Order: sequence, then structure tokens, then C-alpha cells
Amino acid sequence: MSQATPPAGHFDHLRGALRDSPALLWSFLYFFFLLTGYYVLRPVRDAMGAANDPSAVFPVAMVDWFAGRGLDLGDFQVQLLFTGTFLSMLVLQPVYGALVARFPRRLFLPVVYLAFIACLLGFRFAFEAGMPGRGGLFFIFVAVFNLFAVSVFWSFMADIYTDPQAKRLYGFIAAGGTLGGLLGPEITSRLVGQLGVGNMLLVSAGFMGLCLVCILRLAPWARAREQAAGLRSGDEAMGGGVLDGLRRIATDPLLRAFAVLMFFGVGVGTLLYNEQNSIVRAMTLGNPAAAEEATAFFSMLDKYVNWLVLVLQVLVTRAVLVRWGVAPLLIGPALLILAGFCVLWASPLPMLVAVVQVGTRASEFALAKPARETIYTRVDREARYKSKAAIDTVVYRGGDLAFAWLYKPLSVFGSSVVFASGTLVAGGLLYGAWRVVREQARLPDRRDA
Repeated sequence: MSQATPPAGHFDHLRGALRDSPALLWSFLYFFFLLTGYYVLRPVRDAMGAANDPSAVFPVAMVDWFAGRGLDLGDFQVQLLFTGTFLSMLVLQPVYGALVARFPRRLFLPVVYLAFIACLLGFRFAFEAGMPGRGGLFFIFVAVFNLFAVSVFWSFMADIYTDPQAKRLYGFIAAGGTLGGLLGPEITSRLVGQLGVGNMLLVSAGFMGLCLVCILRLAPWARAREQAAGLRSGDEAMGGGVLDGLRRIATDPLLRAFAVLMFFGVGVGTLLYNEQNSIVRAMTLGNPAAAEEATAFFSMLDKYVNWLVLVLQVLVTRAVLVRWGVAPLLIGPALLILAGFCVLWASPLPMLVAVVQVGTRASEFALAKPARETIYTRVDREARYKSKAAIDTVVYRGGDLAFAWLYKPLSVFGSSVVFASGTLVAGGLLYGAWRVVREQARLPDRRDA
């Protein structure tokens, strides 16, 4: 009897939330469609990042140029992919800033998703035609797509919900994304053998189209909330310069703390990701079915992550946010990640690497991210759409780049040295979490713009 009570209570909370906030259902569906579309692509992207054959990832001319100088491009594969992703972010961030500054929300939100759909259609042609270098470009595109699309989603949610509403509802909304994260890899694993990689991109594009429907349905709630709170309408162009978001990060203590938290959070993930890829490459070396086996392995990890995330979101996230606020959800995961790296430092077994990887990603998606996004409901639109996007893209991929290249010399000395260094990075993550908790406590209860 006592074991049946908690689920009923959670369903009661959900029914009450849907009754009090009609926008919740469309927000849930929006995040569900978005992450389903992304996770259809992710196993393919990860398999390309771990491929043993550089010619499957990079243009032939690039492979030949490195080979002519006695260098194996495969030795720098992940580092070069992360470098390309970071450079793409540097180019696209001012473009996004100009779009946000010059166009109202009703235009720039659909434009972002239409651009992603157009790119997916282009990549579908590239895969069907067997164009050289498509693997590397696709890896970079998926990384860019994920960061921009998810950042825009949460910025839009902060237009719709107040801080108290966010604490009650963001756990449910995030669970929609988690269900999408469970469905996406399942779709890929079941259909990729029948449809091929190229047609899986069309499946993902279809989910992006459904995201556009959700944006159109949610727009009236965003306008109504802004009018009720006396805030500037998001249907007006924001104005300002294309680099205003980066300037705000340099001058605002909370945004600086977010940047520190993001940089070191990416660091722990990148070190784990590179070590995991090294293990997968070693296990599949010389295997003619390496790509399929790597895709299956990464799909399995994604499933474990998303099931754990779903359990945490349903049972933990909302309850902790409502009762204790953001501090436990930011500090707790940082402490657990630090402990995980200490364990790997002492015993860097492949199975433990996979376990810590699953725990790190699950705590980020289920606990830390909803807490961070709740804080953004209390800042102005420029911070949400410009500075947040810069942190979620440029700072994120800058951390990727720095730690991907740092991994290379560390890996020469073995896994123990990688994870010993990772404990220092995890310490930086804990410091960033503490800074964010301290600075957000100084925010007013309501934003003024």
C-alpha cells in the first residue's frame, strides 16, 4: 500500500499542473518532438566520431594531405571534429545574435527550426549520393543543431512561465524530452537497417516540423504572460548588437558564474566522452561491422541515460525544486561527478567508465539543467536569448575544444592520469555550481524586462 502512494501523488500533481497551466501539454510535446528528432540522429553521429576509418569522416584530400606528412588523421579525429564544431559556433553565434536582435520572436523561432530542416534535407542528399566528408560535416551539424535548438526551447519556456511555475512544471516538461530521448534511439535502431541513414534524416526533419506546430500553439501564452506582467512583448524585435550577449557575460556576475559552470561541466563530459571513444575504437578495431556495433553500443548508453533521467525527473526534480530550490540540484550532481572521477582515478575499468558516463549525463539532464533553466525565468530577455545562447553554444563548444585537445597529451600517460586531471575539472564544476547558487540568491523575485 505504501509503495503505491507516491506514483498516485505524482499523477495528481501532473493532472493539477495540466489543469492550472494549459500550455504545459504543448510545452511537453514540443520538447518531446525536439529530443526525439535529435536522438534519431545522435547514435549515427557518435558512431562517426568513433569510426576507425578517417575516410568515412573526412574528405579524401584531407586524409591524403595528413598521410603525405606521415600523420594518421584518425589519431586526431575527435579533436578535429570538436575544433570544427567550435569554429562553426563562432561563425553562427553572431548570425543568431543578429536574428534575435532584428526580428521578433514570432519570426526568429520558426526560422531557426526551418534552417535545421533545410540542413537535414541537404544531408539526406549527401548521404544518398555518398559525398566524401559527409560524416565530419554531419557530426558538426548535429552538435550545432542540438545546442541551438535546445537553448532556444528553454529561452521560449522562460517567456511563458514564471519562476514559481517553472519550479513546479519544468520537471514535467523535461520528462517530455526524456521520453523523446528514449524513443529516438529506438526508432534509429529499428529502422536504420531498413531505411538507411539518409532516410533517418527525413524522420528527424518530420519531428522538427512538429516542433514548429508547438511553437505556433504556445505563442499566445507567451504574449499573455508578458502582458499580464507588464513586460516588453517578445513579438517586438529586441534590438541591440549581435555581440551583446557576450558583453553581458563579461559584466554580469550571475552570467559569468553560468559560464564557469558550463565550461567545467563540459570538461568532465568531454574527458569521459574521449575516453569512452578510445575504448570503443580499441574494441572494434579490425571488425568489419564496427560501425553497426558502435551505433548499437551508443544507442544502449542513450537508453540507460534516458531511463534514469525519467525516473529522477518524475520522483526527484519537481519535489526538490519546490521544497528546497535550485541549490541541491546544482551542488549535488557536482559532488557526485567529483566522486565518480575519484573512483575512475583509482580504477579506470571500461565498465566503470560507462557507469560514470551514464550517471554524469543523467544528473545533468534530470537535475542540474532544470535548475539552471528555472533561474533564467528571473532574468531579462536579452540575458535569456542572447547571453544564454552564447553560454550554451560558444562557451560550451569552447570547453569541448579545450578539453578535447587536453585529453590528447593526457591519454599518452594512461587512463589514470586522464581521470586524475578530471578530478580537478570536477572541482571547477563544483566551484561554478556554488557561484551560481550564490549569485541567483541575489536576484529579485521578478524580472523587469
